[in-house]
Amino acid sequence: MKLDSRKPDVGVSLHPYYPNAIATPKLEEQTGTWVQLHERPTPYSYDEALLLCQHSDTEWVVWIPDYGEMVLHQNQFC
Repeated sequence: MKLDSRKPDVGVSLHPYYPNAIATPKLEEQTGTWVQLHERPTPYSYDEALLLCQHSDTEWVVWIPDYGEMVLHQNQFC
């Protein structure tokens, strides 16, 4: 079997399309971004969290080392 390595002659943009730029998350609040916590969930957990996914318009599911996953409001981190 031979693979078809020809490029399609279609004008497809490789950049994501955001019809409403206001509804997209801010650059510093995107999945995979490390954020600083205003308050640690426990004295033994880290003071940083990794943004996993947006839970609502104002909340994020985050992962905190030595703690685990939790939902944080946007004003709980910077």
